[in-house]
Amino acid sequence: MERVVPHRKRTCSDKVLYSMESVEKGKAALIASIESDAQAETERIIKEARDQAAEKMQYAEKKVDSMMNEARQKAMEQADIIKRKILSDAENEIKRIFLHVQDTIIHDIFSRAEKKMYTMIDDSGYRDVLINWITEAAIGLGVESSEINASEKERALIDERLLSEVKKKIQNNSNKMIKLTLSGAQPLESQGVVLTAANGRIAFNNQVKTRLSRNQRKIRMMIYNTIFSHNQEM
Repeated sequence: MERVVPHRKRTCSDKVLYSMESVEKGKAALIASIESDAQAETERIIKEARDQAAEKMQYAEKKVDSMMNEARQKAMEQADIIKRKILSDAENEIKRIFLHVQDTIIHDIFSRAEKKMYTMIDDSGYRDVLINWITEAAIGLGVESSEINASEKERALIDERLLSEVKKKIQNNSNKMIKLTLSGAQPLESQGVVLTAANGRIAFNNQVKTRLSRNQRKIRMMIYNTIFSHNQEM
């Protein structure tokens, strides 16, 4: 026969032990839940930190690229400014040298022209040059009576016959009768003629230097077109 063990009735101590075991199990479950939540929170925080770090890294890389591009652009702009300044300075220096050379050549041509004109005094045709210069000066002066002065070599060529030819030429060009006499003053040092009104108040300078200066713009343009314009086209 099967033996029947009679059911033991729980005592108070048994109940206490059971209650303590339940508490321990609850604590263990709570701790496990807390640890699980903590682990999940830790992983979430780590993930967010990594994401933020990645974003900041991307931003930093873009910022660096932007700064590098900006620096390159500024460097290129600065280099372009420096390049334009160098080219401008070089161009200005070339112009300065060109103008200096041009002025030197023109001055030399003027000097040669003066010397050439002086050598013409001994030519037989120089009387016609004097006639033209005196006529021009007399008409320009516009007075009824004037005195003529010139260099010593030129004064020797101004005689009554030359003065008569001048008067005829003045009359033909202006329909005026003008009295002309050779000045009693000292001869001029430079080549050419100077006509002074009889009252001494006004004069017309028709010396070689003055004539060249008076026609300087026209002469410079002729020299420029003949010499320099061709060189610039090359």
